[in-house]
Amino acid sequence: MFKKLKNWCENRRIKAMGFTVEQWESAIADWPVMDRYQDTERDTLREMSFHFLARKGVIPGAEFQFTEAMCLRLATMACVPILHLGLDWYDHCKTIILYESDFIANHPYQSEDGVVHTEGRGLSGEAWLRGPLILSWKSILETGDHARHGKASNVVIHEFAHKLDMLRDGANGAPPMHPNMKPGEWHDIFSEAFQRLQNDWQHHKHLPLDEYALTNPAEFFAVCSETFFEDPKMMKKEMPDVYRLLCQFYRQDPAR
Repeated sequence: MFKKLKNWCENRRIKAMGFTVEQWESAIADWPVMDRYQDTERDTLREMSFHFLARKGVIPGAEFQFTEAMCLRLATMACVPILHLGLDWYDHCKTIILYESDFIANHPYQSEDGVVHTEGRGLSGEAWLRGPLILSWKSILETGDHARHGKASNVVIHEFAHKLDMLRDGANGAPPMHPNMKPGEWHDIFSEAFQRLQNDWQHHKHLPLDEYALTNPAEFFAVCSETFFEDPKMMKKEMPDVYRLLCQFYRQDPAR
């Protein structure tokens, strides 16, 4: 009974928002990833994005005046990874703060030289364990195969991958496994790939991922996730075992 009432209220909110198919198609028209989703999958993704916006609060950072089209684009990018998982996987994320460009984090950080800086640094996205997800609209617009140092990037998928990762023992690069998956295999394959790329980076070899992936296992999973959706054929070729496990986790095969 409660679930039916919840769905009824949610559908009323969607109706009140007044989104149309044409609005949604226009908002995502220039995102190449959407060419992959047609027919039933496309319809499901559109409806999921509407429900996403009915469930979540998108609020402005620094008084940024965003539009409905921006929200639809953000929501669709967020829903692509969970298309075959379900929107409930994002239940622990209630609020998205959207800035016009990079924002200053309000916590200290340690730079590569080991120095701890008390003033925050500029970020394009951030996911809090028990809090909101923060994004830069400028970085969302930079999504693409060569937007960041020639590597695939998608700040929305990256930060929501962190949220999925946080569902199991915090952000450690190991999200909840499905029943047909083996946590031990995930650990071994991702650890081996992480160490191999660390070694390649130290020897100045070409990396298939943005080097930010080498920050820690959590960032490695997030960068792998955005690459999985933005440049799947490259990932399947360069990192076939990691690609296979991401297919199992996200229940999609984008390179197919």
